[in-house]
Amino acid sequence: MMTEKDASTEKIITDAMADPSPAKSMGDPGITPLSPSHTQQNDTDQVPSGPSFVVVVAIDFGTTSSGYAYAFAKEPECIHTMRRWEGGDPGVSNQKTPTTILLTPDRKFHSFGYAARDFYHDLDPSESKHWLYLEKFKMKLHTTANLSINTDLHAANGKRVKALDIFAYALAFFKEQALKELSDQTGGEFDNSDVRWVITVPAIWKMPAKQFMREAAYKSGLVSRENPEQLIIALEPEAASIYCRKLRLHQMVDLGTQTTQNGFSPSDNVGSGMSQGDRYVVVDCGGGTVDLTVHQIRLPEGHLKELYKASGGPYGSIGIDYEFEKLLCKIFGQDFIDQFKIKRPAAWVDLMIAFESRKRAAAPDRTNPLNINLPFSFIDYYKKFRGHSVEHALRKSNVDFVKWSSQGMLRMSPDAMNSLFKPTIDHIIQHLTELFEKPEVSDIKFLFLVGGFAESPLLQQAVQNMLQGRSRIIIPHDVGLTILKGAVLFGLDPSVIKVRRSPLTYGVGVLNRFVEGKHPPEKLLVKDGTRWCTDVFDTFIAADQSVALGEMVKRSYTPAKPSQQVIVIHVYCSEKENVGFISEPGVRKCGTLRLDVSGTESTAARREIQTLMQFGDTEIRAMAVDVSTGRTVKASIDFLSH
Repeated sequence: MMTEKDASTEKIITDAMADPSPAKSMGDPGITPLSPSHTQQNDTDQVPSGPSFVVVVAIDFGTTSSGYAYAFAKEPECIHTMRRWEGGDPGVSNQKTPTTILLTPDRKFHSFGYAARDFYHDLDPSESKHWLYLEKFKMKLHTTANLSINTDLHAANGKRVKALDIFAYALAFFKEQALKELSDQTGGEFDNSDVRWVITVPAIWKMPAKQFMREAAYKSGLVSRENPEQLIIALEPEAASIYCRKLRLHQMVDLGTQTTQNGFSPSDNVGSGMSQGDRYVVVDCGGGTVDLTVHQIRLPEGHLKELYKASGGPYGSIGIDYEFEKLLCKIFGQDFIDQFKIKRPAAWVDLMIAFESRKRAAAPDRTNPLNINLPFSFIDYYKKFRGHSVEHALRKSNVDFVKWSSQGMLRMSPDAMNSLFKPTIDHIIQHLTELFEKPEVSDIKFLFLVGGFAESPLLQQAVQNMLQGRSRIIIPHDVGLTILKGAVLFGLDPSVIKVRRSPLTYGVGVLNRFVEGKHPPEKLLVKDGTRWCTDVFDTFIAADQSVALGEMVKRSYTPAKPSQQVIVIHVYCSEKENVGFISEPGVRKCGTLRLDVSGTESTAARREIQTLMQFGDTEIRAMAVDVSTGRTVKASIDFLSH
């Protein structure tokens, strides 16, 4: 049970990992744990809910497309998706806008989405090469190993820009759009402090990427560091999961029967087809990543429990675009494609837009070829570059399935198009197959296929063939908006997800008393006559361990020197469940826990600093208390590299 002292620390816990300080590592000061203990806080329902907000606005910041949705706390059932975007593409629903951003030659924000694309398209090539145009840049957060505040992105013209600036510009754009729409709706100035913001990120993202998103939100003015609870980082498949449970049967397609009724009346909830303990998988197929999450329903409240840690990888639909680009390189030469992208960046964008709409027409039973318009400047520039025609290149290349049509188009046979999908779909199917072999993943009742890429008939068929009727495959009608709507529901009630799995083992490096026979001799350190074992991994939480919302891990530390102002503790992580030493292979330093102990000097012989870490949330939070004085010590975990 919680003691009174615990209860008083409760309040402080909520604003725990508010702002990560850019702590510089000062070398491990040789801390030794005083009392390793894992405390579970059982009354998770008493987790403070934080301030109340008038409206929740969720931003789905996608790799290929983005959007926002909102609901007023007064009428949580009514989720509004934003107004239709201007300048949508033919054949593509424009409930979301492309994740593209345009900066002026002097690096000021100009426009976002279709507006950015159209403006850039209309610039004269002599001008457009000075403007900075970026698309599909979100993947950089997933693929960068040592992400930092200074990580760069490359614009279409090859120039470098700071990723943090681009993400902040994009979030500021959504903030302005949403507040304007809310003001129009309510007929008065709508204040940002009345909004709870939710930003969705892939569940497979590592901590630095989540922290980077939060830093960008601070920079954009979406929320302030003083009020971190105003922003929730939500996991995309969790958001989808929350929405899917609430679906009425007429709002989805059951792939098995291709009908929307399956023995329930169409107004029933899927939830009514789900009972206590039902397990289901959410497969979130986006532009950049594919995320697999396994959930179980816990009634009566219908809380969700994550049964297996999120898995997946960078197998989103942009993989198909890369395959198309590889095909073009094979036909026209890598040297030409590289030059064309930099010399005619706007025409390259047009070519990819033309490919996008044909990509959506790919289907397993298609028999007629798909035509892709080549921009005039592609044909023109190729002739200048190579001295012969595009048509000649196609004849000469040994790519069978792609022909030249007299109307100036690339004609691709359905087989050629399907082969562009194959590597990406194979990755997804392989992941699903491995997931379904896990013991925790037996007896899955439903598989929800969500995210923009879930619309692909080729992907749907591949999933069906793999499952062979083992569970029902369900696709929500507005599949691209599933995550957005679920993120709004999550913002209205973040406690709906009660149990998560830790993706990694987290701990710190400490000194323990050296035990002969137990500790390796090379780890022996003698300090003031005491024999210590160095590099011991003190585990906070193990990979795949269940963690309840609001659960705390408690550790006590003592500063090495009484005069010390700051205790810097390095946080290590590993994919292995059992870790003995921080020097083991696969253990990496992933963050810094910084405790500011200034102003808490006391006369006690040994100062005890009690650290509490909260792992059950989408972000890890930390707080600390000086036990002798009861004063709070500033604590923050920084995951970004410096």
